[in-house]
Amino acid sequence: MSTGPGAPSAPAPDHHDDPLSRTPRKPSMFASLKVRNYRLFFMGQVVSNIGTWMQRIAQDWLVLSLTGSSAAVGITTALQFLPMLLFGLYGGVLVDRLRKRPTLLVTQSAMALTALFLAVLTLTGHVQVWHVYVAAFAMGLATVVDNPARQSFVSELVGRDQLQNAVSLNSANFQSARLVGPAVAGLMITGVGTGWAFLFNGLSFVAPLTGLLLMRSRELHAVERAPRGKGQLREGLHYVAGRPELIWTIVLVGFIGTFGFNFPVFLSAFADDVFHAGAGTYSLFNTLMAVGSLAGALLAARRGTARLRVLIAAALAFGVLEIVAATVPGLWVFALLMVPIGVFSMTVNVTANTSIQMSTAPAMRGRVMALYMMVFLGGSPVGAPIVGWVTDTYGARVGFAAGGAVAALAAAVIGLVLARVGNLRLSVGWHHGHPKVRFVPRERREELAPAA
Repeated sequence: MSTGPGAPSAPAPDHHDDPLSRTPRKPSMFASLKVRNYRLFFMGQVVSNIGTWMQRIAQDWLVLSLTGSSAAVGITTALQFLPMLLFGLYGGVLVDRLRKRPTLLVTQSAMALTALFLAVLTLTGHVQVWHVYVAAFAMGLATVVDNPARQSFVSELVGRDQLQNAVSLNSANFQSARLVGPAVAGLMITGVGTGWAFLFNGLSFVAPLTGLLLMRSRELHAVERAPRGKGQLREGLHYVAGRPELIWTIVLVGFIGTFGFNFPVFLSAFADDVFHAGAGTYSLFNTLMAVGSLAGALLAARRGTARLRVLIAAALAFGVLEIVAATVPGLWVFALLMVPIGVFSMTVNVTANTSIQMSTAPAMRGRVMALYMMVFLGGSPVGAPIVGWVTDTYGARVGFAAGGAVAALAAAVIGLVLARVGNLRLSVGWHHGHPKVRFVPRERREELAPAA
C-alpha cells in the first residue's frame, strides 16, 4: 500500500494509517485461472452456483405460492441466515483451526442432502411451508462453517498476490450463474414445478466435491492455522475492534446486508403486487440484476484494487438507486434499473470482502471473515422480517425505498467516520472544467489554503 508520492508498496496486513485507500498490484482480469487448483475450484462452483440460484428462486416462489405473504418469504430468508447470526463467530474459530479442503467436503455434502430432502418432499406433493423453513435453517447451519471456509480457502489456492483477482472472479462466477439459474428456474417452475429446481441443486454439488477431491495438496499455499486454545473468539473480536478499516467496513456491510440486500422480499413483491406478473417476471428482475453484478465483478477483477473510498461511493450510489427504482411507475424502467443496482451491489461486495482479507493476518482470517459474513448475511434474520412487514403493510415501493435510504445514510455517515480516522477532509473543486469531489489529507489541504 502506497503511503505517499514515491513511497514503496508493501503488503502489510496490519497497516491502516489510510483507511480510504488500498492499492495492491493490478493483475490481469483472469490471472487466477492459470492456477490449476483454483481452476478446479472455479469450475465446480460454476455448476453449483447455477443450482443455488435455481433453488433460491424456486424457494421464494414456493413460499409465496403456499402463503401469499411477503412476510413469509422474509421469514424463510431469516431462517436461512439465522444460524450465521447465532453461531457465525464459532464457525470462524473452527475454520481457523481446521484444514479447509476436508471441511468443505463435509459442508458441501450436507448442503446437497438438504436440497435433495426438499426436492423429494416437493416432487411427491407433501411439501408444506414449515418444511421449507426447516430446509432453509439446515442450509444455514452448514453455511456457518462453509462460508468462512470457502472465503479463506481462496488465499490457499492462489496466494496473497492474486487474492483480489480470485475474489472478484468468484463473484463473477456467482453472478454468471445468476444469469442462468433464475432464467432456467423460471422456465422450470412454470413448466414442471419447483421440485425439479431443488433436485438440480442437490445434484449440482457433485461438481465442487469432485473439484476438491482432484486438487493437489502440494500446490496449496501454506497458511498458519490457529492452535486449539481458550479465548480465541475474544481474541478475534479484539483484533477487529482495534482496526478501524475492519470494524467500519463490517458495520457498513451490516447495514446494507440487513436492509438493502433483501431482494427476495422486494422483487417478489414488485413482481406479484405492483406489476401483477408471475414467476417469469421475478426471474427477469433477478437476471437483469445479475447482468449488472457480473459487470461489477469483472470490473473489480480488472481494477485490482480494494480502496475503501470505492466502497463508500458504491454503497451510496446503491442506496440512491434503490430509492429511485422504488418510485418509477413502469415495469421495464424498473427492470432496467436492476442492472446498475447490480453493478454497485457487487462493487460493495467485492471491495469489502477483499479489503478485509487483505487487511487481516492469515491466522485470524477465518474468525474475521466469519464476523464479516455473520454481520453481512446474519443481518437478514433481523432485516428480512422487518422489510417484509413494511412491504406487506405499506407496499413494495415504501419497503424498497426504506432499504435504499438506510444503505445511503450508512454510507454517508461511515464515509465521514473513515475520513476522520484517516485524517482526511472533503475537497470540492474543478478539474478540466468539471466538478471534482474527493478526500485529501488534512495537511495537504491546509498547505494549499494560503496559496488559494
